[in-house]
Amino acid sequence: MSKDQTASQSLCLDPNGGLPRLLEIMARLRDPETGCPWDIEQNYTTIVPYTIEEAYEVADAIEQGDMAELEGELGDLLLQVVYYTQMGGEDGHFTFETVTKAIADKMIHRHPHVFGAESRDKSAQQQTADWEKIKAAERAAKGQTKPRTLDGVARNLPALTRAVKLQKRAARVGFDWPETTQVLDKIKEESAELIEAADTLPHDKQVEEFGDLMFVMANLGRHLNIDPEEALRAANRKFTRRFEYIEDALEKRGKTPAQSNLTEMDGLWDQAKLAEKSKP
Repeated sequence: MSKDQTASQSLCLDPNGGLPRLLEIMARLRDPETGCPWDIEQNYTTIVPYTIEEAYEVADAIEQGDMAELEGELGDLLLQVVYYTQMGGEDGHFTFETVTKAIADKMIHRHPHVFGAESRDKSAQQQTADWEKIKAAERAAKGQTKPRTLDGVARNLPALTRAVKLQKRAARVGFDWPETTQVLDKIKEESAELIEAADTLPHDKQVEEFGDLMFVMANLGRHLNIDPEEALRAANRKFTRRFEYIEDALEKRGKTPAQSNLTEMDGLWDQAKLAEKSKP
């Protein structure tokens, strides 16, 4: 083993090696001669699903209030960043150091009220408006001479999250219903159109009308200060709890859901609801 290899091995096995240790581990995993075959085969595109999954697992740990789990999930998410920067360095695009420098510079530039001479005596709403002005100036500096209101809203966000972000951007320039009741009226209109489409229109038009209804529902959540993604995740968890209650109750009766029927399971569902309401 060469001197460099010995130093690399020593760092990788050092439990106190910190971030340099993690970066070296990833470099070793990606080494075309001595690395892991699976890691060597990966590219930017193949890693994306894992990045998205890890971000959701971080969110899940936070929602569960499990700090030990959150610690592990944050490590998994950090590994994704290290993975991309290792590939970026191999391709000559960027490195972990250039990525961290870029984000640090961005935070300094976008917070003149913290790191500069600008006053901090302003509301969070004004700070958000100033943030958008700074971002617009950054886009102009990059040659984007005709910035659009919806620029920068990532296309690969979860659909409900992206819907809310698009609506917030449009609202900043006055394209928004001033009253929640107007959103509710729009929901009634879109619901009626979906029902009509289901009876008279082809499937692709039904999909379109369903999407319109979902978009307005996301808008209602925004007006009520409700995150639709968070609300739907909560609904998913509630459904899971109640259906597992049904399975457990059926098991006590010597049955599985497939051996039951809707009437029986619906009755157990109501029991699950009552059991939840009776909890302090």
